[in-house]
Amino acid sequence: MAATPKKKRTAARILAVGAGLATVGALVAALPAGASGTKGGGNHGRYVDVQLLSFNDLHGNLEPPTGSAGRLTRLKEDGTTETLNDVGGVEYLATHLRQARQGNRYSVTAAAGDMIGASPLLSGLFHDEPTVEALNKLKLDVSSVGNHEFDEGARELARIQNGGCHPTAGCFEKGKRFRGADFPYLAANVTNEKSGKPLLDPYFIWERNGVKIGFIGVTLEGTANIVSAEGIKGLTFGDEVETINKYAKVLERKGVKSIVALLHEGGLPASGAYNYDCDSPGPGNGISGPIVDIAKNVSPQVDALVTGHTHQAYACTIPDPAGKPRTVTSAASFGRLYTDTTLTYDRRTKDIVRTAVASANHVVTRDVPKAEDMSRLITRWNALAAPIASRPVGYISADIDNPLDATAYEKPLGNLIADAQLEGMTPADKGGAQLALMNPGGVRAPLVHKASGAEGDGVVTYGEAYTVQPFTNMMTAVDLTGAQLITTLQQQVSGANQAAPKILQISKGFTYTLDMTKTGADRIVVSSVKLNGEAIDPSKTYRVAMNEFLAGGGDGFAVLKEHKNKLVGASDLDMFTAYLAAHSTATAPLAPPATGRITVVK
Repeated sequence: MAATPKKKRTAARILAVGAGLATVGALVAALPAGASGTKGGGNHGRYVDVQLLSFNDLHGNLEPPTGSAGRLTRLKEDGTTETLNDVGGVEYLATHLRQARQGNRYSVTAAAGDMIGASPLLSGLFHDEPTVEALNKLKLDVSSVGNHEFDEGARELARIQNGGCHPTAGCFEKGKRFRGADFPYLAANVTNEKSGKPLLDPYFIWERNGVKIGFIGVTLEGTANIVSAEGIKGLTFGDEVETINKYAKVLERKGVKSIVALLHEGGLPASGAYNYDCDSPGPGNGISGPIVDIAKNVSPQVDALVTGHTHQAYACTIPDPAGKPRTVTSAASFGRLYTDTTLTYDRRTKDIVRTAVASANHVVTRDVPKAEDMSRLITRWNALAAPIASRPVGYISADIDNPLDATAYEKPLGNLIADAQLEGMTPADKGGAQLALMNPGGVRAPLVHKASGAEGDGVVTYGEAYTVQPFTNMMTAVDLTGAQLITTLQQQVSGANQAAPKILQISKGFTYTLDMTKTGADRIVVSSVKLNGEAIDPSKTYRVAMNEFLAGGGDGFAVLKEHKNKLVGASDLDMFTAYLAAHSTATAPLAPPATGRITVVK
């Protein structure tokens, strides 16, 4: 099939793992001349206001996200909060970004990773080609990679960047060849473990009328712990601070003194409200999590940090190593927010006037006109997906939620999925599982009672089930001792997970107490860990169902790699849809499972 001509663009080129990795070098995007200076001002003033629009963790959410995935919490002036329903959707995100750019002739749009991966079926079924097409239409200038950009491995990431048909699925539209991303993906800290060379470009220089801003892109150092090991063989994920500081010096030597770090790692503000002032003083206020230490150690040469990964919303200032405030932002997830940051550029010093930096998150409301080009894109891909996506697989009596609140440790949908996995792996010939553990990051969206199309309220379609569990992880049943099981629970809140706990979703009959007034492993009350009311015996062996990601030690659960007698079953999605089919009908829909398996002390 003849390739369609690709428009001239600046894009990082990736040489796939195994074929040799090479640094292509920094890319300089020369935008059209003739831009004015500050908004509405002249072209030759000393100071120029550069608009930085940013977002993160889109995860292929092209259609408006539903249920809790399409909500935000807003803090009102009287201190109370309200819920904003029906936010997000790329048709509306495009309109908001295009409106925000109006009158800002120095405007750059950047992202902090996880644009693709863990996507709803509309994008995931087509290996995220629809999302990359949408990002091209959004005029995204640059993005760091996130951990989910590696979900299908480095070779697939190379195709996402460079274009071409999928190696096994082929081209999805007759006569069309996927053109790849028009924007460069940056991954300064992802290197070949043998040569030490970056997988793709470490930085990008944006330029307009002599105004230059350098972008350094990194993903979290712990990426290797949360993606499939097979796809990242031969790669090393380096320290975020060391990498950013290294390339800040490189940019300085090139005469680029205005620098923004795009970092796929984040923090946890004290409030879940998108407009919470995380610079508020006082105990219990502010922001915590990995981003705090990172920001405090990143070179003062860096003027702002655009972050992601935690799916939280914040526009904070965290002091740099010199003690000066520096903007650190994150725009939640799923395209529900975008961040608008004003960077005041001094033409004389070629640097950002740090005291003049202003940043705020803005809601992607659905009260604006839909972007017609995005609507056409969604309609086109939906027509291809419809035969698979619209098939009914079950029925529910009400929303089965997957709260995005970081402190909602036990989730109704997580319980349902764990129960489905236990049932699928319980028969002796399927593994003989006695309990199931599910990683919380593998549950990507709620099940919503209201119909998303013509299927009718309460009907769960295959597309909706896929959106909940898009990874198609194979399920396993393994032997763990009681001691290893207890250690697993402790690793939820210690070690790699101490700063940002990863609380596993557990099947019915498995119970314990989580004491958040304590720290580290002590948060697990060992004497409370029980299976069907009987205390876990450290010396006894238990059969535990989990997906292969967890069985490989993913998400910081190193002890799970010590399992024995592994039996591989069907995929997690197949077990989920089988459970829905077995436990629901149109006249007897499935009710949301109760919570209370984990007793939380706060």
